[in-house]
Amino acid sequence: MQSRRTILATALTASVFVAAPWAAAWAADDAVLVPCVCELSGPGAVSGTNYRDGAHIAVDEINAAGGILGKKIDMPDYDTQTDPQTSRALVQKAIDAGAYAIMGTVYSGSTVVNMLVAQQAGIPQFTGAEAPSITEKGNAYIFRTASSSAKGVPALTAYFKDTLKVKKIAVAWVNNEFGKGGHDVFINEMKGAGIEVVADVPSEQGQADFAADVSKIKQSGAEAAFVYVNEEESARLLREAKKQGLTIPLVGEVTLTGQKVIDLAAGAAEGALAHVGLATSAPDPLIQEFVKKFQDKYKRDTDHNGIKGYIGVYAIKYVTEMNGKLDSQALADKLHGLTLKVADHPGMLLDTSWDKNGELSRPSFMTQVKDNKQVVIGMVPAN
Repeated sequence: MQSRRTILATALTASVFVAAPWAAAWAADDAVLVPCVCELSGPGAVSGTNYRDGAHIAVDEINAAGGILGKKIDMPDYDTQTDPQTSRALVQKAIDAGAYAIMGTVYSGSTVVNMLVAQQAGIPQFTGAEAPSITEKGNAYIFRTASSSAKGVPALTAYFKDTLKVKKIAVAWVNNEFGKGGHDVFINEMKGAGIEVVADVPSEQGQADFAADVSKIKQSGAEAAFVYVNEEESARLLREAKKQGLTIPLVGEVTLTGQKVIDLAAGAAEGALAHVGLATSAPDPLIQEFVKKFQDKYKRDTDHNGIKGYIGVYAIKYVTEMNGKLDSQALADKLHGLTLKVADHPGMLLDTSWDKNGELSRPSFMTQVKDNKQVVIGMVPAN
């Protein structure tokens, strides 16, 4: 039988693999097949690799404790190369191989394409993507492992209005599914708060030069800027902001103050602020225990994506055991409207709830970069 350890997307560029009938039977009889369809190369490699590695820590722990209902989890890795159409083919491949559930993808642009395949097959999918549209399409099989920008961005409104007391603000955003979702929520929030958006600056995924973007923000008269771009672009924007002497507060979401961004920004991230659904720096013993496990296993730090992958696998375990059977439809049905309390389900790290659309809710954090580290400066209740 073909090895299931690491399956590269290049094998799928010409056609979609169709599993032999025994492939699904093997998964059902001998293991719980939960493929990780993630961005392991391309622009999303940092996010996807952390997501995958966090998921594998959970798999190792669960298997060491006896698996799920006595069966070990098998998690092959499928590399989407951060390409939406490749990700779609890989989700189909995972389903044809007999997937019980699917982990990934992390990028919103890929998830909105590939989740339709899992939906048609009735296979639950646990995504790290944050675009609001993902859980607004009536897909009963999509579940988040992080809150969407529809929940995260509004948590910043009070910070802009009451803490920073700004009257004029700029927004720098990436022109993709992720960025558009956050941008639209932000614009509506600022309108409701009576804060004028004086600079609306879109950029492209993978953009290298942010000189013009920062110049527009600097010349706009904005008293603060909301930054909503991907990790590598965040670092480039922060470096350019330092170069041009932009001194207004730079505030964002999960992609602004992660350790990878801090490292890539080479000192330029100092003082940056962000609301994050999951923070590896949170003063929570379970989160810190996970961070240490990750460092010990991979000899590097992770960001919030590692936590997302970890809790996604544990959600599959806990809910399957509640159902008492390996039934993909039952797994999806049970998750809707469910809350997993960390007191009874420690692998979730924080109390976690899903609504009828698969949207996730749990406590979150305000963070700031201090001495080249992400530091939690406050906690935000679940909304």
